[in-house]
Amino acid sequence: MIHGDTYEIPTSTQAGTALLVFGNRTGLGTARLRIGTPPVARPLLLVASYDEGLVLHDERNFSVIGVLATGGVPSDVAVDRAGEAALTDTQGTQLTLAGFATSWDVAAVDDVPLGDEVAVDNSIHAIFVTNREWNGTGALTRVARAGDGVVTHVSTGETAEGLAVDERRQIVYVANTNDGTIAFVDARTMHIIRRFPAVARVFSLALSPGGTRLYAVSNQAEDSPFGKAGEAIEISLAGPLPRIVARSGKLSFPLGVALDDRTNTLFVGDEDRGAINVLDARTLRPKRAALATCSIPWKLTLDSASERLYVPCAGDNEVDVFDARSLRRVAHAPFATGSYPLAIAVWRP
Repeated sequence: MIHGDTYEIPTSTQAGTALLVFGNRTGLGTARLRIGTPPVARPLLLVASYDEGLVLHDERNFSVIGVLATGGVPSDVAVDRAGEAALTDTQGTQLTLAGFATSWDVAAVDDVPLGDEVAVDNSIHAIFVTNREWNGTGALTRVARAGDGVVTHVSTGETAEGLAVDERRQIVYVANTNDGTIAFVDARTMHIIRRFPAVARVFSLALSPGGTRLYAVSNQAEDSPFGKAGEAIEISLAGPLPRIVARSGKLSFPLGVALDDRTNTLFVGDEDRGAINVLDARTLRPKRAALATCSIPWKLTLDSASERLYVPCAGDNEVDVFDARSLRRVAHAPFATGSYPLAIAVWRP
């Protein structure tokens, strides 16, 4: 069917071909499309490619299954238990939703401006997105997935970027990069609980499974305009008030972070060195030498089911993969993906 200048294929369409005839003031043209059936559900790697959209890889051998062009500039992707992915647009105002369990349908949610990171809260059927700018400040957006799909915003601080969701306590943590605070937001009411002064240029967050420890990364470098080395900090959430209980040594230019709670390991990507710092999650001291990886390791993902650490390398258009136990690179890694990959989500049917 035709909607304006867009040809839309209904989800009920069977495999086959379609002949499109189109024209404008200068002439006519035709194109023949081959329409395939949706692939059989299988474990997927969903890669948010800044320049391409969402690139789908087979989790078993890293081969490309397809590319979903969203029309925006994705910076992050998250997927819920039912196989519905949410993809940000860091320069636009839409959140793209794509289902991969059965129908492979695609939809868009408006009024989600300048989305940076995205996370799913399965317990209340909601999607949370940090907004670098909304009404003159950074914000958190909640998209309800049940009922009428209401979109709700709350201002959190200056330039909201990092995000972590505690489904047990119904708290969303937001890193406000340009004021160095972390906002604690009630997931149900979207009210600010508190703003915690964390560290300068707070950028990425990782939450322990029990929700008692929050890790934050300062995205700074001594040779950058900020003139100060970066670091990672550990914040205890166990008491009545949050408090910083550990700090790492100087880090060259830290970026993304991932926590392996089973081995008490915190992985911190280094933008300047093209490496992954391997820190003790209790003391934030190095456990071993950093892992060499590809250029500009962005948002790290630790998949607990496969015990793999996924590293999107924006500077090389590749994804590196390490065994989280042995810390050795897995076979066929790094593998090629879309241009400027920034984040990865893993889904298993």
